[in-house]
Amino acid sequence: MDPLLCSGEILWTNYSKTGSWTRKTRTIQMVANSCFSHTKRKTEKGISERNSVRQFFGYHSAVCRSNFMSMAALGGRADTVEKNVPTFALNWKSSAKTPSIGRCGPSGVATAASIRSLGVVEEKEEKEELTLDDIRESLIRQEDSIIYNLLERAQYCTNPPVYVPGFFPMEGVTGSLVDYLLKETERLHAGVRRYTSPDEHAFFPEDLPEPILPTMAYPKVLHRAADLININSDVREMYFEHLLPGIAVSGDDGNYGSAATCDVLCLQALSKRIHYGKFVAEAKFRDTPQLFAPHIRAQDSEALYKLITFESVERAVVNRVEAKARIYGQEVDPDASKPPVYKIDPKLVAWLYGEWVMPLTKKVQVQYLLRRLD
Repeated sequence: MDPLLCSGEILWTNYSKTGSWTRKTRTIQMVANSCFSHTKRKTEKGISERNSVRQFFGYHSAVCRSNFMSMAALGGRADTVEKNVPTFALNWKSSAKTPSIGRCGPSGVATAASIRSLGVVEEKEEKEELTLDDIRESLIRQEDSIIYNLLERAQYCTNPPVYVPGFFPMEGVTGSLVDYLLKETERLHAGVRRYTSPDEHAFFPEDLPEPILPTMAYPKVLHRAADLININSDVREMYFEHLLPGIAVSGDDGNYGSAATCDVLCLQALSKRIHYGKFVAEAKFRDTPQLFAPHIRAQDSEALYKLITFESVERAVVNRVEAKARIYGQEVDPDASKPPVYKIDPKLVAWLYGEWVMPLTKKVQVQYLLRRLD
Protein backbone atom coordinates (compact mmCIF):
# COMPACT_ATOMS: atom_id res chain seq x y z
CA MET A 1 0.00 0.00 0.00
CA ASP A 2 1.20 3.49 -0.78
CA PRO A 3 2.87 4.90 2.39
CA LEU A 4 1.06 8.19 1.88
CA LEU A 5 -2.32 6.47 1.91
CA CYS A 6 -1.20 4.25 4.77
CA SER A 7 -0.25 7.21 6.95
CA GLY A 8 -3.46 8.93 5.98
CA GLU A 9 -5.58 5.89 6.85
CA ILE A 10 -3.93 5.53 10.27
CA LEU A 11 -4.45 9.16 11.12
CA TRP A 12 -7.99 9.09 9.77
CA THR A 13 -8.78 6.10 11.98
CA ASN A 14 -7.34 7.99 14.94
CA TYR A 15 -9.57 10.89 14.01
CA SER A 16 -12.72 8.78 14.09
CA LYS A 17 -11.83 7.42 17.54
CA THR A 18 -10.92 10.77 19.06
CA GLY A 19 -13.29 11.99 21.73
CA SER A 20 -13.15 15.79 21.60
CA TRP A 21 -13.56 18.21 18.73
CA THR A 22 -10.19 19.87 19.45
CA ARG A 23 -8.35 16.58 19.09
CA LYS A 24 -10.35 15.75 15.97
CA THR A 25 -9.38 18.96 14.21
CA ARG A 26 -5.76 18.47 15.18
CA THR A 27 -5.85 14.97 13.72
CA ILE A 28 -7.35 16.23 10.46
CA GLN A 29 -4.56 18.77 10.27
CA MET A 30 -2.07 15.95 10.90
CA VAL A 31 -3.59 14.09 7.95
CA ALA A 32 -3.08 17.07 5.68
CA ASN A 33 0.40 17.83 7.03
CA SER A 34 1.44 14.22 6.62
CA CYS A 35 0.25 14.32 3.04
CA PHE A 36 2.07 17.58 2.30
CA SER A 37 5.38 16.57 3.89
CA HIS A 38 5.35 13.15 2.29
CA THR A 39 4.67 14.67 -1.11
CA LYS A 40 7.49 17.19 -0.72
CA ARG A 41 9.95 14.45 0.21
CA LYS A 42 9.17 12.40 -2.85
CA THR A 43 8.67 14.88 -5.69
CA GLU A 44 11.12 12.94 -7.84
CA LYS A 45 8.55 10.20 -8.24
CA GLY A 46 6.66 12.49 -10.58
CA ILE A 47 3.27 11.40 -11.82
CA SER A 48 2.91 8.35 -9.55
CA GLU A 49 3.33 10.59 -6.50
CA ARG A 50 0.82 13.03 -7.89
CA ASN A 51 -1.68 10.23 -8.33
CA SER A 52 -1.23 9.28 -4.65
CA VAL A 53 -2.24 12.76 -3.60
CA ARG A 54 -5.21 12.60 -5.93
CA GLN A 55 -6.32 9.26 -4.50
CA PHE A 56 -6.01 10.53 -0.96
CA PHE A 57 -8.02 13.70 -1.47
CA GLY A 58 -10.50 11.88 -3.71
CA TYR A 59 -11.10 9.34 -0.94
CA HIS A 60 -11.46 11.80 1.91
CA SER A 61 -12.64 14.94 0.11
CA ALA A 62 -16.29 14.86 1.24
CA VAL A 63 -15.52 14.51 4.95
CA CYS A 64 -12.56 16.88 4.74
CA ARG A 65 -14.62 19.62 3.13
CA SER A 66 -17.60 19.35 5.44
CA ASN A 67 -15.62 19.10 8.69
CA PHE A 68 -12.18 20.62 8.23
CA MET A 69 -13.03 23.48 5.88
CA SER A 70 -16.05 24.64 7.88
CA MET A 71 -15.92 23.53 11.52
CA ALA A 72 -12.15 23.36 12.02
CA ALA A 73 -11.70 26.79 10.49
CA LEU A 74 -14.39 28.20 12.75
CA GLY A 75 -13.47 26.22 15.83
CA GLY A 76 -17.18 25.81 16.42
CA ARG A 77 -19.73 23.07 17.10
CA ALA A 78 -21.75 21.43 14.36
CA ASP A 79 -24.98 23.02 15.56
CA THR A 80 -23.50 26.53 15.35
CA VAL A 81 -21.88 26.28 11.94
CA GLU A 82 -24.81 27.71 9.99
CA LYS A 83 -24.98 30.71 12.31
CA ASN A 84 -21.31 31.52 11.75
CA VAL A 85 -20.77 30.73 8.08
CA PRO A 86 -21.80 33.17 5.31
CA THR A 87 -24.40 31.82 2.89
CA PHE A 88 -21.97 31.72 -0.02
CA ALA A 89 -19.63 29.56 2.07
CA LEU A 90 -22.40 27.17 3.15
CA ASN A 91 -23.32 26.67 -0.50
CA TRP A 92 -19.70 26.30 -1.55
CA LYS A 93 -18.82 23.59 -4.03
CA SER A 94 -15.22 22.76 -4.88
CA SER A 95 -14.09 23.92 -8.30
CA ALA A 96 -10.93 24.48 -10.27
CA LYS A 97 -11.05 28.15 -9.31
CA THR A 98 -10.96 27.52 -5.59
CA PRO A 99 -7.43 28.07 -4.23
CA SER A 100 -5.13 25.79 -2.31
CA ILE A 101 -6.35 22.52 -0.76
CA GLY A 102 -9.94 22.90 -1.97
CA ARG A 103 -9.02 23.40 -5.62
CA CYS A 104 -10.30 20.06 -6.84
CA GLY A 105 -12.19 18.79 -9.83
CA PRO A 106 -15.88 17.87 -9.76
CA SER A 107 -15.10 14.44 -8.29
CA GLY A 108 -12.98 15.85 -5.49
CA VAL A 109 -9.72 14.84 -7.16
CA ALA A 110 -6.89 17.33 -6.77
CA THR A 111 -6.00 19.08 -10.01
CA ALA A 112 -2.51 19.89 -11.24
CA ALA A 113 -3.10 23.45 -10.09
CA SER A 114 -3.78 22.27 -6.55
CA ILE A 115 -0.60 20.18 -6.59
CA ARG A 116 1.38 23.25 -7.59
CA SER A 117 -0.21 25.28 -4.80
CA LEU A 118 1.03 22.68 -2.30
CA GLY A 119 4.58 23.44 -3.33
CA VAL A 120 5.10 20.09 -5.05
CA VAL A 121 6.04 21.54 -8.43
CA GLU A 122 9.15 23.70 -8.44
CA GLU A 123 8.93 27.29 -9.62
CA LYS A 124 9.72 27.83 -13.27
CA GLU A 125 12.84 29.82 -13.97
CA GLU A 126 11.67 31.60 -17.10
CA LYS A 127 10.72 35.23 -16.60
CA GLU A 128 7.12 36.39 -16.89
CA GLU A 129 6.38 39.34 -19.14
CA LEU A 130 6.53 42.65 -17.26
CA THR A 131 5.57 46.05 -18.65
CA LEU A 132 5.54 49.54 -17.19
CA ASP A 133 1.87 49.88 -18.18
CA ASP A 134 0.92 46.94 -15.95
CA ILE A 135 2.94 48.36 -13.07
CA ARG A 136 1.53 51.85 -13.53
CA GLU A 137 -2.00 50.48 -13.15
CA SER A 138 -1.11 48.97 -9.79
CA LEU A 139 0.68 52.11 -8.59
CA ILE A 140 -2.39 54.23 -9.38
CA ARG A 141 -4.59 51.90 -7.31
CA GLN A 142 -2.10 52.07 -4.46
CA GLU A 143 -2.42 55.86 -4.44
CA ASP A 144 -6.05 55.41 -3.41
CA SER A 145 -5.12 53.08 -0.55
CA ILE A 146 -2.49 55.49 0.77
CA ILE A 147 -4.80 58.52 0.65
CA TYR A 148 -7.69 56.69 2.33
CA ASN A 149 -5.41 55.43 5.11
CA LEU A 150 -4.05 58.94 5.69
CA LEU A 151 -7.62 60.25 5.90
CA GLU A 152 -8.39 57.64 8.55
CA ARG A 153 -5.31 58.56 10.60
CA ALA A 154 -6.16 62.27 10.38
CA GLN A 155 -9.25 61.67 12.54
CA TYR A 156 -7.08 61.32 15.64
CA CYS A 157 -4.50 63.47 17.38
CA THR A 158 -0.83 62.59 17.30
CA ASN A 159 -1.23 60.79 20.67
CA PRO A 160 2.43 60.72 21.79
CA PRO A 161 1.96 57.89 24.36
CA VAL A 162 1.46 55.46 21.47
CA TYR A 163 5.11 55.90 20.48
CA VAL A 164 6.81 55.90 23.90
CA PRO A 165 8.43 52.53 24.73
CA GLY A 166 7.09 51.05 27.94
CA PHE A 167 4.33 53.63 28.39
CA PHE A 168 1.71 50.88 28.36
CA PRO A 169 2.81 48.04 30.66
CA MET A 170 2.49 44.75 28.75
CA GLU A 171 4.04 41.51 29.89
CA GLY A 172 7.05 40.62 27.76
CA VAL A 173 6.83 43.83 25.71
CA THR A 174 9.47 46.55 26.03
CA GLY A 175 8.71 48.61 22.92
CA SER A 176 5.98 51.09 22.10
CA LEU A 177 2.32 50.29 21.51
CA VAL A 178 2.62 50.94 17.77
CA ASP A 179 5.65 48.63 17.53
CA TYR A 180 3.79 45.93 19.42
CA LEU A 181 0.73 46.22 17.17
CA LEU A 182 2.80 46.32 13.98
CA LYS A 183 4.88 43.31 15.00
CA GLU A 184 1.86 41.23 16.04
CA THR A 185 -0.04 42.20 12.88
CA GLU A 186 2.88 41.08 10.76
CA ARG A 187 3.13 37.80 12.65
CA LEU A 188 -0.57 37.15 12.10
CA HIS A 189 -0.41 38.03 8.40
CA ALA A 190 2.74 35.96 7.93
CA GLY A 191 0.74 32.93 8.99
CA VAL A 192 -1.43 33.33 5.89
CA ARG A 193 1.72 33.87 3.74
CA ARG A 194 1.48 37.62 3.20
CA TYR A 195 5.24 38.01 3.32
CA THR A 196 5.96 35.22 0.87
CA SER A 197 4.59 37.57 -1.81
CA PRO A 198 7.37 39.48 -3.62
CA ASP A 199 5.54 42.81 -3.24
CA GLU A 200 5.23 42.68 0.57
CA HIS A 201 7.98 43.64 3.02
CA ALA A 202 7.84 43.26 6.79
CA PHE A 203 9.11 45.86 9.26
CA PHE A 204 10.11 43.05 11.63
CA PRO A 205 11.16 40.26 9.24
CA GLU A 206 13.21 38.47 11.89
CA ASP A 207 10.09 37.73 13.96
CA LEU A 208 7.89 36.15 11.29
CA PRO A 209 6.55 32.60 11.78
CA GLU A 210 6.24 30.06 8.99
CA PRO A 211 2.93 30.23 7.05
CA ILE A 212 0.17 27.81 7.97
CA LEU A 213 -1.09 27.81 4.37
CA PRO A 214 0.62 25.75 1.65
CA THR A 215 3.38 27.49 -0.27
CA MET A 216 2.46 29.37 -3.44
CA ALA A 217 4.79 29.40 -6.45
CA TYR A 218 4.83 33.01 -7.63
CA PRO A 219 5.95 33.87 -11.17
CA LYS A 220 9.69 34.50 -11.40
CA VAL A 221 9.59 38.18 -12.35
CA LEU A 222 12.36 39.75 -10.27
CA HIS A 223 16.04 38.97 -10.00
CA ARG A 224 16.86 36.96 -6.88
CA ALA A 225 18.73 39.96 -5.44
CA ALA A 226 15.33 41.58 -4.83
CA ASP A 227 14.99 39.55 -1.63
CA LEU A 228 17.93 41.45 -0.12
CA ILE A 229 16.32 44.89 -0.46
CA ASN A 230 14.20 46.25 2.37
CA ILE A 231 14.23 49.97 3.24
CA ASN A 232 11.39 49.94 5.76
CA SER A 233 13.63 51.74 8.25
CA ASP A 234 13.52 54.73 5.87
CA VAL A 235 9.76 54.35 5.44
CA ARG A 236 9.29 54.32 9.18
CA GLU A 237 11.43 57.42 9.74
CA MET A 238 9.66 59.29 6.96
CA TYR A 239 6.23 58.48 8.37
CA PHE A 240 6.79 59.19 12.05
CA GLU A 241 9.21 62.10 11.76
CA HIS A 242 7.82 63.98 8.78
CA LEU A 243 4.38 62.83 7.63
CA LEU A 244 2.44 62.06 10.81
CA PRO A 245 2.99 65.50 12.42
CA GLY A 246 1.53 67.04 9.27
CA ILE A 247 -1.67 64.99 8.98
CA ALA A 248 -2.64 64.70 12.67
CA VAL A 249 -3.46 67.50 15.08
CA SER A 250 -0.90 67.76 17.86
CA GLY A 251 -2.31 66.50 21.17
CA ASP A 252 -3.67 63.53 23.09
CA ASP A 253 -7.30 62.47 22.57
CA GLY A 254 -6.94 59.06 24.23
CA ASN A 255 -7.66 57.08 21.05
CA TYR A 256 -4.43 55.14 21.36
CA GLY A 257 -5.55 51.85 19.84
CA SER A 258 -7.30 53.51 16.90
CA ALA A 259 -4.32 55.74 16.18
CA ALA A 260 -1.87 52.83 16.29
CA THR A 261 -4.10 50.71 14.06
CA CYS A 262 -4.23 53.49 11.46
CA ASP A 263 -0.46 53.90 11.70
CA VAL A 264 0.02 50.23 10.85
CA LEU A 265 -2.21 50.53 7.78
CA CYS A 266 -0.40 53.67 6.61
CA LEU A 267 3.03 52.08 7.06
CA GLN A 268 2.06 48.94 5.18
CA ALA A 269 0.54 50.86 2.27
CA LEU A 270 3.54 53.18 1.97
CA SER A 271 5.99 50.29 2.21
CA LYS A 272 4.27 48.38 -0.57
CA ARG A 273 4.23 51.43 -2.86
CA ILE A 274 7.87 52.28 -2.27
CA HIS A 275 9.18 48.73 -2.67
CA TYR A 276 7.28 48.46 -5.95
CA GLY A 277 10.37 50.20 -7.24
CA LYS A 278 11.83 46.72 -7.74
CA PHE A 279 9.21 45.95 -10.38
CA VAL A 280 9.62 49.38 -11.97
CA ALA A 281 13.38 48.90 -12.19
CA GLU A 282 13.04 45.42 -13.66
CA ALA A 283 10.62 46.67 -16.34
CA LYS A 284 12.92 49.57 -17.24
CA PHE A 285 15.92 47.26 -17.42
CA ARG A 286 14.14 44.80 -19.70
CA ASP A 287 13.00 47.63 -21.95
CA THR A 288 16.54 48.95 -22.60
CA PRO A 289 19.14 46.64 -21.05
CA GLN A 290 21.88 48.08 -23.25
CA LEU A 291 21.50 51.46 -21.52
CA PHE A 292 21.66 50.08 -18.00
CA ALA A 293 24.26 47.33 -18.28
CA PRO A 294 27.41 49.53 -18.54
CA HIS A 295 26.42 51.60 -15.49
CA ILE A 296 25.53 48.47 -13.53
CA ARG A 297 28.91 46.93 -14.27
CA ALA A 298 30.58 50.18 -13.24
CA GLN A 299 28.35 50.34 -10.12
CA ASP A 300 27.58 53.95 -11.04
CA SER A 301 24.54 54.78 -8.90
CA GLU A 302 24.38 58.41 -10.07
CA ALA A 303 24.15 57.42 -13.72
CA LEU A 304 21.46 54.86 -12.89
CA TYR A 305 19.54 57.49 -10.92
CA LYS A 306 19.51 59.77 -13.96
CA LEU A 307 18.37 56.96 -16.25
CA ILE A 308 15.33 56.14 -14.11
CA THR A 309 14.26 59.76 -13.54
CA PHE A 310 11.51 61.22 -15.73
CA GLU A 311 10.51 64.60 -14.33
CA SER A 312 7.41 64.99 -16.50
CA VAL A 313 6.05 61.65 -15.25
CA GLU A 314 6.79 62.59 -11.64
CA ARG A 315 4.99 65.93 -12.01
CA ALA A 316 1.96 64.10 -13.42
CA VAL A 317 1.94 61.75 -10.41
CA VAL A 318 2.18 64.65 -7.95
CA ASN A 319 -0.69 66.48 -9.68
CA ARG A 320 -2.82 63.34 -9.75
CA VAL A 321 -2.45 62.49 -6.06
CA GLU A 322 -3.17 66.10 -5.11
CA ALA A 323 -6.36 66.01 -7.18
CA LYS A 324 -7.37 62.71 -5.58
CA ALA A 325 -6.77 64.11 -2.10
CA ARG A 326 -9.04 67.06 -2.92
CA ILE A 327 -11.82 64.76 -4.09
CA TYR A 328 -11.52 62.01 -1.47
CA GLY A 329 -10.83 64.32 1.47
CA GLN A 330 -13.36 67.08 0.90
CA GLU A 331 -16.10 67.58 3.47
CA VAL A 332 -19.42 67.36 1.65
CA ASP A 333 -21.51 70.48 2.22
CA PRO A 334 -24.81 71.12 0.37
CA ASP A 335 -24.04 74.83 0.57
CA ALA A 336 -21.79 75.15 -2.46
CA SER A 337 -21.19 78.83 -1.76
CA LYS A 338 -18.87 78.02 1.15
CA PRO A 339 -15.19 77.35 0.47
CA PRO A 340 -14.30 73.63 0.56
CA VAL A 341 -12.98 72.09 3.76
CA TYR A 342 -10.50 69.21 3.54
CA LYS A 343 -9.80 66.48 6.10
CA ILE A 344 -6.13 66.70 5.13
CA ASP A 345 -4.35 69.33 3.07
CA PRO A 346 -4.17 68.05 -0.55
CA LYS A 347 -0.82 69.79 -0.93
CA LEU A 348 0.51 67.66 1.90
CA VAL A 349 -0.21 64.53 -0.14
CA ALA A 350 1.49 66.11 -3.15
CA TRP A 351 4.49 66.94 -0.94
CA LEU A 352 4.54 63.38 0.40
CA TYR A 353 4.86 61.94 -3.09
CA GLY A 354 7.24 64.55 -4.44
CA GLU A 355 9.61 64.64 -1.46
CA TRP A 356 9.41 61.12 -0.08
CA VAL A 357 7.48 58.41 -1.92
CA MET A 358 9.07 58.83 -5.34
CA PRO A 359 12.62 59.51 -4.06
CA LEU A 360 12.45 56.43 -1.83
CA THR A 361 11.02 54.41 -4.72
CA LYS A 362 13.99 55.48 -6.83
CA LYS A 363 16.33 54.50 -4.01
CA VAL A 364 14.86 50.99 -4.20
CA GLN A 365 15.22 51.03 -7.99
CA VAL A 366 18.90 51.95 -7.84
CA GLN A 367 19.64 49.33 -5.16
CA TYR A 368 17.93 46.72 -7.31
CA LEU A 369 19.67 47.72 -10.53
CA LEU A 370 23.10 47.68 -8.90
CA ARG A 371 22.51 43.97 -8.20
CA ARG A 372 20.66 43.16 -11.41
CA LEU A 373 23.61 41.51 -13.17
CA ASP A 374 24.87 39.57 -10.14
